[in-house]
Amino acid sequence: MKISNKKITRFLIAISAIALFGGCKKFLDREPLGIAQIDLNVGALEGKTVGLYGAIRNSAAQPYCGDGFQGIAYVAMNGFRSDDAEIVSDPGASAWHQTYDNFQYTKDDWGAGLYWDKHFIFVGLCNDILDDAAKQNLTDPASVINTAEARFFRAYAYFDLVRTYGAVPKIDFKINVPADGNVAKSDTAAIYALINDDLTFAEQNLPIVWEAKFAGRANKWAAKALHAKVLLQQRRYGEALPICKDIINNGPYQLYTPYWKMFKKEGELCSESIFEIQAAKTAGDGNTYWSRLGQCQGVRGSGTWDLGWGWNTPTTNLVGTYEAGDVRKDATILFSNQSDGGTNTGGYGLTLPNLTNALYWNKKVYNQYSDYLANGLGTPENESQNTWVNQRVLRLSDVLLMGAEAANETGAGNPDAATWVNRVRNRAGLGNVAFVSQAQMRTVIKQERRVEFAMEFERFFDLVRYGDATSVLGTNGYQNKHRYYPIPTSALNANPALVQNPEW
Repeated sequence: MKISNKKITRFLIAISAIALFGGCKKFLDREPLGIAQIDLNVGALEGKTVGLYGAIRNSAAQPYCGDGFQGIAYVAMNGFRSDDAEIVSDPGASAWHQTYDNFQYTKDDWGAGLYWDKHFIFVGLCNDILDDAAKQNLTDPASVINTAEARFFRAYAYFDLVRTYGAVPKIDFKINVPADGNVAKSDTAAIYALINDDLTFAEQNLPIVWEAKFAGRANKWAAKALHAKVLLQQRRYGEALPICKDIINNGPYQLYTPYWKMFKKEGELCSESIFEIQAAKTAGDGNTYWSRLGQCQGVRGSGTWDLGWGWNTPTTNLVGTYEAGDVRKDATILFSNQSDGGTNTGGYGLTLPNLTNALYWNKKVYNQYSDYLANGLGTPENESQNTWVNQRVLRLSDVLLMGAEAANETGAGNPDAATWVNRVRNRAGLGNVAFVSQAQMRTVIKQERRVEFAMEFERFFDLVRYGDATSVLGTNGYQNKHRYYPIPTSALNANPALVQNPEW
């Protein structure tokens, strides 16, 4: 959360204005994430590449894609479908509740269409950079790094797409005219192969750590962490394990304490953060650096409690899943008509009103009304609601638990599984667990992932990977076919080469 004006450095003046104001602001005046640094010489691709960091949220200077990666389409597809979150706070959103919470998928849902469109627009921005690099034979160090950034982001977008829709068009080239995009679907194996190739290139060519003024740009460790997640989703545990072990043993990351502070201003790009999508909101900035992530999930009330739309609220099921003494519960859940827990849990010493439209709220995006006023933002109605909240995408605790899962699945009794799980549990105020059996450790890891990343859009895809989605979500209407959403009608109409998913 950055609510302050920044001076543009002499280096950035050389970058094109469009890309600059779309993505650079929060790379300035940051502390480095580790010891090693790189001093980037500006290359021909720098402007467009920096623009990717703005386009993935809601940059006003780009064909922004934030609604597909952070807004209500994103939280619906990646959040509502789990047993952790739901949409109940907005009486006008009953159709979304039926579609996503109750698995009554509809091919004409505009949210699903927006998710599809924004992801492919973003893929196109990445491909434009890669096309420039190839046609101009740009092999200087700066251009190679920019190429690696573009491939990291393309992999990031395609990972969302393949997990959400299954087989999708493989567009790894620049579209010059609309007809170029009329591409048939490639099977999931081909899409995962593209993702794996992109991330391998990114791992080999991104810097270990960026120079301080660029802190937050994707580095080698971010590519490795995303690659581990991709491999884990494919259940390629033997390949994911050494990547996780490398990050844990050799990366410049440490678990950040206390847990709640990670989701506040102080926790931006903290010692645990491997990659996050940055956002900012300053009076008079023209909505250039903002994100919908916090706005669409903030407490939905009136007056000083009009903090957002409340479109991703915790479920009673999630609230009841925490162990006694787990500090993550008070850092994750806000309760209507109760204290926000005070400053030792990420609260402000306030008492929520009796907001009868929802019992619980996502505390990981919780800010107070006075933050708007103190920074000249006026009332939330002027689009300022929580729009400065960074999205924590990859962090060390995720790598620890991915590594634990991979270790457990590749070798029953592997001591790393319990060691890594206990690092996460100890930070949460919980005691150690001992390895008893592979099945027992598997249950422990599933529980830890749920409470560690509650409201962070991991749960649905974890359930699918575990093979637990039908048993856990079946009472809400989930069947195996719901692991993939049907191809939106808008996409089918736009691309005559597309065919609907076979189960739809």
